[in-house]
Formats: sequence, structure tokens, C-alpha cells
Amino acid sequence: MTNRQTPGFQTLLPEQILRCIESTGLRCNGDLLALNSYENRVYRVGLENDQRVVTKFYRPARWSDEAILEEHAFAAELDALEVPVVPPIASDGQTLHRIDEFRFSIYPFMPGRWPALDTTATLRQLGRLCARMHLAGEQRTFAHRHEIEPISFGYDSRDFLLDNEVIPPDLEDAYATLADDLLERIDYWFDAADHARRLRIHGDLHPGNVLQHGETLTIVDTDDAHTGPAIQDLWMFLSGDQDEQRQQLEPLLEGYRPFRPFADDELALIEPLRSLRLMHYAAWLARRWQDPAFQAAFPWFDSVRYWNEHILALREQLALLHEPPIYAG
Repeated sequence: MTNRQTPGFQTLLPEQILRCIESTGLRCNGDLLALNSYENRVYRVGLENDQRVVTKFYRPARWSDEAILEEHAFAAELDALEVPVVPPIASDGQTLHRIDEFRFSIYPFMPGRWPALDTTATLRQLGRLCARMHLAGEQRTFAHRHEIEPISFGYDSRDFLLDNEVIPPDLEDAYATLADDLLERIDYWFDAADHARRLRIHGDLHPGNVLQHGETLTIVDTDDAHTGPAIQDLWMFLSGDQDEQRQQLEPLLEGYRPFRPFADDELALIEPLRSLRLMHYAAWLARRWQDPAFQAAFPWFDSVRYWNEHILALREQLALLHEPPIYAG
């Protein structure tokens, strides 16, 4: 695998992290815990008043300052509308801070656990939460953030993997042919749903980015906020075969529709979006492979077995893209 990207976090040491936090006027007590994050570096930090905050150090060159501030503004907008979300803390009116080569932001510490997706009540609540977020999301547009669509998530991912000698040589032809067929079907479904409204969305709303504390569900980590269709923020709560997904989809939309209209035509994008996520994920790992944290966390990525399994998963997606989409009810 060829060299692709400088990690950028080698000099981020504990004393540097605490110095960054204290540069905003907070006082740390020395308690520092690395949290589960690979794209950025995220830490829980104890303060002298026995409170805790979470600080996020942004991966260099991933987002522009304007794109980060746009995400911060979206989170603050949701918070002002009482949509449960965790926006960054402002210090002297600033939410994005810089010291040396690092850009970082600070958030309140939010305790909680993943929501239980095996209850219809929770799925309805998630539907309501997404609808309220999308009501705000459709009021403005992003100027500095990307759209979830086939070119950047699919074609660019395929090209990156093939151009950078990531895939084992014996599997390159199989992957290339399969990716072409898959992208043809993805294009077909995106063209069919071209009228579906694109709006500001969370973009990465898997169960780990929703925290349940008591009866409250709170959205966290809007770092991957994109422009895209509403269904992108719903489909990652679905699992199992089509019958199981249909049963989960019904309460999600029962919670969603009283707050915001939802067109059934968007459901045709579930499998295309799932396919794009699979392709984008493999390319994301490849782009970050020079970061030691990725090699430690994903040691299987650089193996023939992984690529055989990835190609099999894409073949399964291609078969689904030739089937009628699922519909609720």
C-alpha cells in the first residue's frame, strides 16, 4: 500500500492537550481520558470545579475553518430550537480555537448510552428527533460542506482505491468490474429520486451518535454534517432482512411524519446510500492508513481476507439494488 497522508497528530501530547484547554480560560485538574475517535482526536477532560468537558482536535486539512464553523452554527441553531444536541462551548464568542498547528473545540460532557433499538417507542422517538432536526435543516443551506452523492462517496472512493494500489492485485479486476456495476445501479436510483429534497442533515446518525440518558435522546458529534436526503439520517437505525427493516421503519416514520412530511420515494435510496457508505468507508480507511491509530484499530484492513469480504458485501448490495426498494406498511 502506497504512502498517502501524514497523520498530523504525532505531537499532540497530554501536556499540549491541557495547555490548549487552558488557553480558553478553563482550568484543568489533570484528569484526561482518550475517547473512541479516529478521524479526529477526542478527550474527556476534568476541570478544577469537578466538572468535565470533551475536547475535539480536528484532523488537519480535512475541513476548512469555514466548514467547521458552519457545522458549529448548525448545532447551535438546533440547540436554540430545543432539539436535543450537544453544541460546542463558546469562549469569548469563539467556538473554534487554534494553538500551534492544532484546531480544536470544547463541548459539555454528556453521559448516556446507545438507545435500545428493539422497542417501537424508541424508534418513534428517534423519528421525532430526526424530523425536528430536518425542519431546521431545510431552513438554510450549507455553503462549505459536501453533499452525500455518488461522485464523492462512490466514484472517488473507487478511483482512490484502484489508483493507490490498495486492493490486492489478484482482486483488483473483480473489484473494478463490480464497482462499475454497482455505481451504475446507484446512479439509476439516485436519478429516480432526483426530486427528493436535499437539506442539511447529520450525515452519520448511527446509534452511537445518539445518547440516551433517562428518557431523553440527544444527538452528538455533528462533525459529518452534510447536505443530503432526509433518509440518510434514518436508514442507519435499520438492520436485518427486508421484512425486519420494514417493521423497524414503520415506527420511525410514525414518529417522523407528524412533524415533517416524508416522501416514500426516498426509501428507494436506502440501499444506494448503504452501498455508498460501504465504498466510502473502505476508501476512508485507506486514506488514513498512515495514521498509527488506524493501523492499531483496524489491523485486518490490510489483508486479503478483508478485501474478499468487502467484495462479497458489495455483491450482496448489487443484488439488492436490482430488487424493488422496501416500503413501510
